[in-house]
Amino acid sequence: MPETQNKPASDSSSEENTHFGYQQVPVAEKSARVADVFHSVANSYDVMNDLMSLGIHRLWKRYTIEMSAVRPGQRVLDLAGGTGDLAAKFSRLVGNNGEVVLADINESMLALGRDRLTDLGCTGNTAYAITDAQYLPFADDYFDCITIGFGLRNVTDKDLALRAMFRVLKPGGKLLVLEFSKPSNPLLSSAYDLYSFKLLPAIGKLVANDGESYRYLAESIRMHPDQQTLKNMITDAGFATCEYHNITGGIVALHCATKG
Repeated sequence: MPETQNKPASDSSSEENTHFGYQQVPVAEKSARVADVFHSVANSYDVMNDLMSLGIHRLWKRYTIEMSAVRPGQRVLDLAGGTGDLAAKFSRLVGNNGEVVLADINESMLALGRDRLTDLGCTGNTAYAITDAQYLPFADDYFDCITIGFGLRNVTDKDLALRAMFRVLKPGGKLLVLEFSKPSNPLLSSAYDLYSFKLLPAIGKLVANDGESYRYLAESIRMHPDQQTLKNMITDAGFATCEYHNITGGIVALHCATKG
């Protein structure tokens, strides 16, 4: 198994700001603020996913699994893996001779993921890592596949994280980034905005007693790069090829990249 301790973040000037939703906050504070959000929503995360997407998130994740083409014996890193939806499927695919690392920066989310995978019997080929996607504590050229589902938008320095993913992938390995994106239809976009900023916080308040965290999640989606911009960022990180697939009218996009 690879090492699972996290490297310390590099020093950042307190004068440097980044976005936390629509707010500007010091770079050094963003990780802690994101952590607070996910500590708050961890226990209701799976229920809210089903409610927010009407269960469609399961189809988005199934498509990601299919596009990964993961085979027995391979090594998979599921970054920002949360409660383990993708990792559980990968554990079955790689078999006894493979390895799946479920990684998340948030201890509350990772604990739920560990419990789920244990309950499902995914124990012999699964490891866990509390780690920041920007500073991956794994050897160069280690993994055959990396997935990050609905997590990249919360990373402070996305370019740094993408370069870290490139480093730990084997040549020929695949990166799959599943993330909320920009709807292509203006009418769908307007309806999506209404849902995100009116209904979503209300559902979060009702179900999780936390409307503000879900308001942040809606804002973080709007601040995330659009499909083409993210594709350019991935290729700039060194990946030989990258293509994206819009899902549900572009509300979600799956970027698939290969390390040359």
